[in-house]
Amino acid sequence: MIKVGDKLPSTTLMEYSEVEGEGCSIGPNAVDVAKATAGKTIALFALPGAFTPTCSAKHVPGYVEQAEAFKAAGVDEIWCVSVNDAFVMGAWARDQKTNGKVRMLGDGSADFAKATGLTLDLTGRGMGVRSNRYSMLVKDGTVVTLNVEGPGKFEVSDAATLLAQAQA
Repeated sequence: MIKVGDKLPSTTLMEYSEVEGEGCSIGPNAVDVAKATAGKTIALFALPGAFTPTCSAKHVPGYVEQAEAFKAAGVDEIWCVSVNDAFVMGAWARDQKTNGKVRMLGDGSADFAKATGLTLDLTGRGMGVRSNRYSMLVKDGTVVTLNVEGPGKFEVSDAATLLAQAQA
């Protein structure tokens, strides 16, 4: 499992852009994790799935609401990573009104989740291999803090916890 002091895995996530801008075309765009984190401070949180109850009602909204506070704490970007395709993440971004606040990144084949060692096997519930629920502060591609939830919990990966760590 990834730990504080480790570099994020060299994988590619996918992002759906609603409108053209900053050289991005509309549709799924590859996000090279190493390049996208270079020289930046990223508040990254991951969760089991888009449109799921806790993720939609608590996890994402907390980060959307605290986006300005994260920026004030020196965070360049907030990333939400889930084992869903870019189209689903784009639809969820519209639903959660994340535009300009949280980047919604799809890990469709769970490559990022597997590479971090933070997977959650929900095969028995018909959801396959997903990401565990966690948050981390990443500086220049290196994990500075890591908050991994226990099974079925939502206690340490919330926006308030990671924001306090970013402000410290």
